[in-house]
Amino acid sequence: MSAAADTYEIKPRGAREGKYLTFSLGAEEYGVGILKVREIIGMMPITPIPLAPDFLKGVINLRGKVIPTVDLRRKFGMPETDFTERTCIIVVETNRGSSGVLTGVVVDSVSEVLNVRASDIEDAPELGGGLKSEYILGIAKTEGGIKILLDIDIVLNDQDTAAVEKAA
Repeated sequence: MSAAADTYEIKPRGAREGKYLTFSLGAEEYGVGILKVREIIGMMPITPIPLAPDFLKGVINLRGKVIPTVDLRRKFGMPETDFTERTCIIVVETNRGSSGVLTGVVVDSVSEVLNVRASDIEDAPELGGGLKSEYILGIAKTEGGIKILLDIDIVLNDQDTAAVEKAA
Protein backbone atom coordinates (compact mmCIF):
# COMPACT_ATOMS: atom_id res chain seq x y z
CA MET A 1 0.00 0.00 0.00
CA SER A 2 1.07 3.55 -0.56
CA ALA A 3 1.71 6.12 2.11
CA ALA A 4 -1.66 7.63 1.22
CA ALA A 5 -3.37 4.36 2.14
CA ASP A 6 -1.56 4.29 5.47
CA THR A 7 -3.12 7.65 6.38
CA TYR A 8 -6.57 6.76 5.07
CA GLU A 9 -9.47 8.74 6.46
CA ILE A 10 -13.15 7.93 6.10
CA LYS A 11 -14.79 10.45 3.80
CA PRO A 12 -17.91 12.13 5.19
CA ARG A 13 -21.18 10.66 3.96
CA GLY A 14 -22.05 13.81 2.00
CA ALA A 15 -18.77 13.57 0.07
CA ARG A 16 -19.64 9.98 -0.94
CA GLU A 17 -23.10 10.88 -2.25
CA GLY A 18 -23.58 10.85 -6.02
CA LYS A 19 -23.81 8.68 -9.10
CA TYR A 20 -22.10 5.29 -9.24
CA LEU A 21 -21.65 2.83 -12.07
CA THR A 22 -22.58 -0.52 -10.57
CA PHE A 23 -21.20 -3.86 -11.70
CA SER A 24 -21.02 -7.44 -10.53
CA LEU A 25 -18.24 -9.82 -9.60
CA GLY A 26 -19.81 -13.17 -8.89
CA ALA A 27 -22.84 -12.68 -6.66
CA GLU A 28 -21.61 -9.35 -5.25
CA GLU A 29 -22.52 -5.89 -6.54
CA TYR A 30 -20.01 -3.03 -6.50
CA GLY A 31 -20.05 0.61 -7.46
CA VAL A 32 -17.45 3.09 -8.63
CA GLY A 33 -17.96 6.85 -8.86
CA ILE A 34 -19.25 7.73 -12.31
CA LEU A 35 -16.79 10.62 -12.58
CA LYS A 36 -13.94 8.06 -12.54
CA VAL A 37 -15.40 6.12 -15.49
CA ARG A 38 -14.16 7.07 -18.95
CA GLU A 39 -15.87 4.32 -20.95
CA ILE A 40 -17.18 0.78 -20.95
CA ILE A 41 -16.00 -1.57 -23.68
CA GLY A 42 -16.61 -5.18 -24.57
CA MET A 43 -13.87 -7.71 -24.07
CA MET A 44 -11.00 -7.39 -26.49
CA PRO A 45 -7.60 -9.05 -26.84
CA ILE A 46 -5.39 -8.46 -23.80
CA THR A 47 -1.64 -8.77 -24.28
CA PRO A 48 -0.02 -10.40 -21.23
CA ILE A 49 2.94 -8.72 -19.53
CA PRO A 50 5.72 -11.15 -18.51
CA LEU A 51 6.33 -11.46 -14.76
CA ALA A 52 3.35 -9.24 -13.91
CA PRO A 53 1.30 -9.99 -10.78
CA ASP A 54 -1.53 -12.46 -11.41
CA PHE A 55 -4.29 -9.82 -11.16
CA LEU A 56 -2.75 -7.84 -14.04
CA LYS A 57 -4.23 -9.36 -17.18
CA GLY A 58 -1.89 -7.27 -19.34
CA VAL A 59 -2.46 -4.31 -21.65
CA ILE A 60 -5.02 -3.43 -24.29
CA ASN A 61 -4.69 -1.19 -27.32
CA LEU A 62 -7.63 1.21 -27.18
CA ARG A 63 -7.62 3.46 -30.25
CA GLY A 64 -3.81 3.58 -30.27
CA LYS A 65 -3.42 4.07 -26.52
CA VAL A 66 -1.89 1.26 -24.45
CA ILE A 67 -3.88 0.77 -21.24
CA PRO A 68 -2.96 -1.61 -18.38
CA THR A 69 -5.84 -3.95 -17.53
CA VAL A 70 -6.61 -5.44 -14.11
CA ASP A 71 -8.85 -8.45 -13.45
CA LEU A 72 -10.82 -7.26 -10.43
CA ARG A 73 -11.78 -10.85 -9.51
CA ARG A 74 -8.10 -11.74 -9.14
CA LYS A 75 -7.31 -8.46 -7.38
CA PHE A 76 -9.95 -9.28 -4.76
CA GLY A 77 -8.80 -12.90 -4.38
CA MET A 78 -11.88 -14.37 -6.06
CA PRO A 79 -11.71 -17.46 -8.27
CA GLU A 80 -11.16 -16.82 -11.95
CA THR A 81 -14.02 -17.65 -14.33
CA ASP A 82 -14.43 -17.83 -18.07
CA PHE A 83 -15.44 -14.65 -19.81
CA THR A 84 -19.06 -14.45 -20.99
CA GLU A 85 -20.88 -12.17 -23.42
CA ARG A 86 -21.55 -9.85 -20.44
CA THR A 87 -17.89 -9.62 -19.31
CA CYS A 88 -16.54 -6.18 -20.08
CA ILE A 89 -13.78 -3.69 -19.35
CA ILE A 90 -14.50 -0.48 -17.49
CA VAL A 91 -11.86 2.13 -18.32
CA VAL A 92 -11.33 4.31 -15.26
CA GLU A 93 -9.12 7.31 -14.61
CA THR A 94 -7.33 7.17 -11.29
CA ASN A 95 -5.32 9.88 -9.59
CA ARG A 96 -1.62 9.20 -9.53
CA GLY A 97 0.20 12.24 -8.21
CA SER A 98 -0.73 15.29 -10.27
CA SER A 99 -2.02 13.37 -13.28
CA GLY A 100 -4.76 10.94 -14.17
CA VAL A 101 -3.94 7.41 -15.30
CA LEU A 102 -6.25 5.26 -17.42
CA THR A 103 -6.64 1.64 -16.36
CA GLY A 104 -8.96 -1.06 -17.65
CA VAL A 105 -10.86 -3.08 -15.06
CA VAL A 106 -12.35 -6.45 -16.09
CA VAL A 107 -15.73 -7.12 -14.44
CA ASP A 108 -18.34 -9.87 -14.86
CA SER A 109 -21.07 -7.46 -15.97
CA VAL A 110 -22.15 -3.83 -15.73
CA SER A 111 -25.50 -3.26 -14.06
CA GLU A 112 -26.65 0.38 -13.99
CA VAL A 113 -25.87 3.93 -13.00
CA LEU A 114 -27.25 4.44 -9.52
CA ASN A 115 -27.84 7.74 -7.72
CA VAL A 116 -26.85 7.13 -4.08
CA ARG A 117 -28.01 9.54 -1.37
CA ALA A 118 -25.81 10.24 1.64
CA SER A 119 -28.49 8.80 3.95
CA ASP A 120 -28.23 5.45 2.13
CA ILE A 121 -24.48 5.04 2.73
CA GLU A 122 -23.05 3.25 5.75
CA ASP A 123 -19.36 3.24 6.67
CA ALA A 124 -17.39 0.14 5.74
CA PRO A 125 -17.52 -2.38 8.57
CA GLU A 126 -14.43 -3.10 10.64
CA LEU A 127 -13.21 -6.41 9.26
CA GLY A 128 -10.74 -7.23 12.04
CA GLY A 129 -7.95 -9.76 11.80
CA GLY A 130 -5.68 -7.35 9.95
CA LEU A 131 -7.98 -7.26 6.91
CA LYS A 132 -7.90 -3.91 5.17
CA SER A 133 -11.04 -2.10 4.06
CA GLU A 134 -9.59 1.29 3.11
CA TYR A 135 -10.57 0.69 -0.52
CA ILE A 136 -14.26 0.64 0.47
CA LEU A 137 -15.90 4.10 0.43
CA GLY A 138 -19.00 2.70 2.06
CA ILE A 139 -21.91 0.33 1.74
CA ALA A 140 -24.93 1.64 -0.18
CA LYS A 141 -28.32 0.34 0.87
CA THR A 142 -30.59 -0.02 -2.17
CA GLU A 143 -33.97 -1.56 -2.90
CA GLY A 144 -32.25 -4.58 -4.42
CA GLY A 145 -29.83 -5.16 -1.54
CA ILE A 146 -26.44 -3.59 -0.92
CA LYS A 147 -23.67 -2.31 -3.16
CA ILE A 148 -20.05 -2.05 -2.04
CA LEU A 149 -18.81 1.39 -3.09
CA LEU A 150 -15.14 1.26 -4.06
CA ASP A 151 -12.48 3.94 -3.87
CA ILE A 152 -10.97 2.95 -7.21
CA ASP A 153 -7.93 5.19 -6.60
CA ILE A 154 -6.95 3.02 -3.62
CA VAL A 155 -7.92 -0.30 -5.28
CA LEU A 156 -5.58 0.43 -8.18
CA ASN A 157 -2.94 2.40 -6.27
CA ASP A 158 -0.20 -0.10 -5.58
CA GLN A 159 3.34 -0.61 -6.73
CA ASP A 160 2.54 -3.58 -8.99
CA THR A 161 -0.08 -1.66 -10.95
CA ALA A 162 2.12 1.44 -11.09
CA ALA A 163 5.02 -0.57 -12.54
CA VAL A 164 2.87 -1.88 -15.39
CA GLU A 165 1.46 1.60 -16.06
CA LYS A 166 5.02 2.88 -16.46
CA ALA A 167 5.83 0.05 -18.85
CA ALA A 168 2.68 0.82 -20.85
